Amino acid sequence: MTADQLRASILQLAIQGKLVEQRPKEGSAKELLEQIKQEKQNLIAQGKIKKEKPLAPITNEEKPFEIPNSWEWVRLGQLCDIARGGSPRPIKDYLTTSDDGVNWIKIGDTEKNKKYISNTNEKIKKSGISKSRMVYAGDFLLTNSMSFGRPYILRIDGCIHDGWLVIRNRYNVFNQDYLYWLLLSNYAKIQFANKVSGAVVKNLNSEKVSNSIFPLPPLAEQMRIVEKLEQLLPHIDNYEHAYTKLEQLNKRFPLDIKKSLIQYAIQGKLVEQRVEEGNARELLEQIKQEKQNLIAQGKIKKEKPLLPITDEEKPFEIPNSWEWVRLGDIFQHNTGKALNASNREGIKLKYITTSNLYWDKFELDVIKEMFFTDAEIIKCTVKKGDLLVCEGGEVGRAAIWQSDDTILIQNHIHRLRSYKTICTKFFYYIFYLYKHIGLIGGKGIGIKGLSSQAIHIIPLALPPLAEQKRIVEKLEQLLCLCESLE
Repeated sequence: MTADQLRASILQLAIQGKLVEQRPKEGSAKELLEQIKQEKQNLIAQGKIKKEKPLAPITNEEKPFEIPNSWEWVRLGQLCDIARGGSPRPIKDYLTTSDDGVNWIKIGDTEKNKKYISNTNEKIKKSGISKSRMVYAGDFLLTNSMSFGRPYILRIDGCIHDGWLVIRNRYNVFNQDYLYWLLLSNYAKIQFANKVSGAVVKNLNSEKVSNSIFPLPPLAEQMRIVEKLEQLLPHIDNYEHAYTKLEQLNKRFPLDIKKSLIQYAIQGKLVEQRVEEGNARELLEQIKQEKQNLIAQGKIKKEKPLLPITDEEKPFEIPNSWEWVRLGDIFQHNTGKALNASNREGIKLKYITTSNLYWDKFELDVIKEMFFTDAEIIKCTVKKGDLLVCEGGEVGRAAIWQSDDTILIQNHIHRLRSYKTICTKFFYYIFYLYKHIGLIGGKGIGIKGLSSQAIHIIPLALPPLAEQKRIVEKLEQLLCLCESLE
């Protein structure tokens, strides 16, 4: 149960008379209503108020739940004066910075989840009072449109515009705090929601609020309800804080586990090393020999030897049977073709962009086309098993092309093709780890961008080929469990 649900449940118990016990010595709401009725009669007789048209009796069908025998159902307009605000127009002609200006109370003067309105950002001239509505400290304001029905208690005097309703607890039948919690309850919100009008902007007018029905306990019991609520609700706030932290932890947990598993895998801690599988140095020699063969056949150009990897460049320790290598040692790589609308040489072919390349997958619903020459086709064609890495967009995002169909790439994607058969998925996971620990596109000493020069010298941990395969097999078994946690 969320904190909001728990808070709503407690408020519902309070307004149904189930939060505190009833005490006969505190009298009944009926007696309270009789006193108010007599007071009204006296004020009418004295000419201080006018006789009002009585509100319709409350039918049994209108009562949504049972209340204690000592309580009464009342229409809010029986006990409170309810009216809408007004706006002097044009309002800019009435705004003032004078010290004797009247507080101009707007929705913007409220604070989220706060109970009181204590100050305003603007004032209006006294001449605007007759065109607006004056309200006083202790009055309730109720939003009557958009986020309608949210109550606030005034701690200042001022004028209100027509986006507010004022509720004045004239006869003090309601304890101020009890009325606040009553109006804030889900019961009140639902009742108001059922009464609003307007096809687009929902409005809550004074007549509808006046006719709304609410449970009225004896005054002393109202005070005890408030006391109990004020004991309980701070605990709900603490619960909300703890619940939010738990939700955040639950949300992060599968991802944190996934990152930890991949980090263990790439550091050589997920499976054991086996002597019979040889070592990475032997594999590296085989890759170098394959490169020499390709150079001899004229398929690739001879490159300048890469610098040795320094200890400062190594992000973690690896097993003795592994080797640190640079990406250019084991992968031939290049980016695709830059889009140029005026370049129409060659034939028009489909190509993918960074918007098609996601972690470990491709979204191919929208595929673009541009012209490619024969030379560009050779350079930019992706075939099954190639590792593609984003140079732009989310730098370092990677996926392996698994389709038997070929595709071409644009210039913000690196195509990585191994010189000799390796377990490409292992190196995909290196990119995933580097990205998520900030070694690619991160802050500090991480690689900010991913140019051809930058990707060429990235340090990679190289295990023996058989171990690469065992690591990926074990890792993907465990990652399936992580997905079930999500």
